[in-house]
Amino acid sequence: MTAATPISPIPVAPAGLTRRAKHFVEVEGIRVPQQGIGRHRNAWTEHGIPASEIDRATAFEDRWGGLALPPAPFYEGGPRILEADVPEGSAAEGWWIPAGDGRVSMAYGFMIGPGGEFGIHGSRWAPLHAGTDGWVESLALAAHARRWATTITRITGTAVDCLNLDGYEQVPEVQGLADTWWRGSDSLIALYRGEAIGLDAPQCLEAHVYGGLDEWGLQGG
Repeated sequence: MTAATPISPIPVAPAGLTRRAKHFVEVEGIRVPQQGIGRHRNAWTEHGIPASEIDRATAFEDRWGGLALPPAPFYEGGPRILEADVPEGSAAEGWWIPAGDGRVSMAYGFMIGPGGEFGIHGSRWAPLHAGTDGWVESLALAAHARRWATTITRITGTAVDCLNLDGYEQVPEVQGLADTWWRGSDSLIALYRGEAIGLDAPQCLEAHVYGGLDEWGLQGG
């Protein structure tokens, strides 16, 4: 019997990411061996999970499964490892796919939504980004901004709604839905609205303002 070829812990970034995110994944990430969810296919089918949803979970696992990234600056650090699990939902409500366990015990889970969105599900569904690529892009941008900013300001609660975004443009690669990034002349602003929506808790609004950035700091790939 031939031993299985060991999986390298150094990940190869999926196609389609920005240069910044590709570098982040390949330099800061670690690939953890996974058993794969294919072995569960028959059992899941017998329990009424549609084949199309199992295919979605498999596609997510093929692209992101086993990837461990540095902690996110919000959401208690985000998932420990990106990994798919048994889809949850119904034909009437739609189906969600668990995207990885949190680093700590939380009142919500990280999920892939019916339309492929990456988000959290607490008392309600809060899609953070239009896809998992957007989540990874946001992590990469946050790591880059922390490295190059001369000031970092944290704003919480209702003060977030008072931020003046005149002169800022939305950063497209993060595919922002509840969470968005904004680029100005010398600063980047990350708006985190997911917990406020998912937990129905406006006090959980938060924004991080990265100031004093030059052109490289604003773009960085």
